[in-house]
Amino acid sequence: MAERGCDTIQQPQPTHKTMQTSFRPVFGSSQVQLRSTDKPVTPFGGLVSLIEFFGRIGLAAKLEEAMVFKLRSPNAIPPAQTLIGFLFAVIAGASRFAHTDWLRSDKALHAMLGVARFPGTDTVRNFFARFTQGAVEAFWRPLWRWLLPHFAAPPEGFSLDLDSTIFQRSGKQQGAAKGYNPQRPGRNSHHPLLAVLAEAPCIPHAWLRSGNTGASRGISEFLKEALALLPPGWKLRTVRADSGFFTQELMEFLEAQGLGYVIVARCTPNIKALAAGLSNWKEIEGGNYALSEFTTQLWGWKKPRRFIAVRERVRETKMAVGRKLLEVPGYTFRIFVTNRDQEPLVLWRDYNGRATIEQRIEELKAELAADGFCMKSFFATESAFLAVLFTFNLLSLYQKAIDPAAHYRQPATLRTTVFLGGAILGKAARKAVLYLSSAWGGYDKHKPLLEAILQWSPPTSPKLDRLQPLDPVTYAF
Repeated sequence: MAERGCDTIQQPQPTHKTMQTSFRPVFGSSQVQLRSTDKPVTPFGGLVSLIEFFGRIGLAAKLEEAMVFKLRSPNAIPPAQTLIGFLFAVIAGASRFAHTDWLRSDKALHAMLGVARFPGTDTVRNFFARFTQGAVEAFWRPLWRWLLPHFAAPPEGFSLDLDSTIFQRSGKQQGAAKGYNPQRPGRNSHHPLLAVLAEAPCIPHAWLRSGNTGASRGISEFLKEALALLPPGWKLRTVRADSGFFTQELMEFLEAQGLGYVIVARCTPNIKALAAGLSNWKEIEGGNYALSEFTTQLWGWKKPRRFIAVRERVRETKMAVGRKLLEVPGYTFRIFVTNRDQEPLVLWRDYNGRATIEQRIEELKAELAADGFCMKSFFATESAFLAVLFTFNLLSLYQKAIDPAAHYRQPATLRTTVFLGGAILGKAARKAVLYLSSAWGGYDKHKPLLEAILQWSPPTSPKLDRLQPLDPVTYAF
């Protein structure tokens, strides 16, 4: 206390300098001390085999070669490094552009990638914002042409599956419009169209489309582009699609190309009546299923086509797939149109393999956030969408390289079982050394993966072939 005249001045009290340096675990009473370390630590030490695989196929060099724009600023991160950063953010689990900042402080990962700086959110968004329609075609399509030949084609050919999906949108982005949206009726969305090679699996082609677009809108042009991207010598043994693609346009296109198809027929009153009137059913599996067929020429068609009908008995122990017909109670029906000449049972079981495309789409949305990277510009959003699909194809090819005979593993499974693993970056004899945590499997876990990648060789030696080369666009920032 100090006195100044009649006033009394309160002296400041010393602050409490004790800080929390430990914490109590959930179970147990002994405290755990807290300390800082200057060592670069990463939770993604398991990415070493994937990075080695990217080097094996020359991914960085191809991205630099294909890039349709360049930056003049000496401080700018090269566009190829920005894209690589985005791909690894998606692999690490990012579902929004803002999540790319997760890896900016991971100095150990930066050393693994060989980059001095990792792109932040604004850098990534600015990268995609530069894409126009011409840039999308000039950059992404040639990359697909380069990547696809790395996959081994089955002797009998691929099954090409078609499907569309809904990307929910909450803003007023370009192309976001009201359309078919069962989860949020009346809300804006995008309606992408995808083709999947079931046996690979990989996505050879995709379009981002407006939300008010029908499932089969532009399907002929879409398939023309998809077929042009396939490597020479690849065969398609069949094309499979659901009732959203039951259009004469698609069937005529496939017939003109000499491609077989199995497409779910839309149950119009005429088709329902023909199915209800069938009598030559062949029962299988104890009568729970029965198959039949008929040929008819619908209104507006230029020729008759073959239809396969599958009848399933409604049971309490199993959910029946298909539509019920009032004329035939106790059964559901699924009807397919085809130009193939195999037995109905063979065609039905073949079509059931198309279910994998729905799984792939679910993985794209739930595990790689294909619907999460949205911008104001339509082509910026499409470019980010294609980047996620490109990541999916790379992960699929990576699995073929490390173990061609192993079953396919989803991206989230790869993330948790292979890519996730603690590691510390250090030095030995002036060389960078990544110390993999033994608790996560250590070097012994990843050594076989690295050896498999070194021994792997692609079916061919693909070269980058631009469809429509553009002069690089130079930016001053």
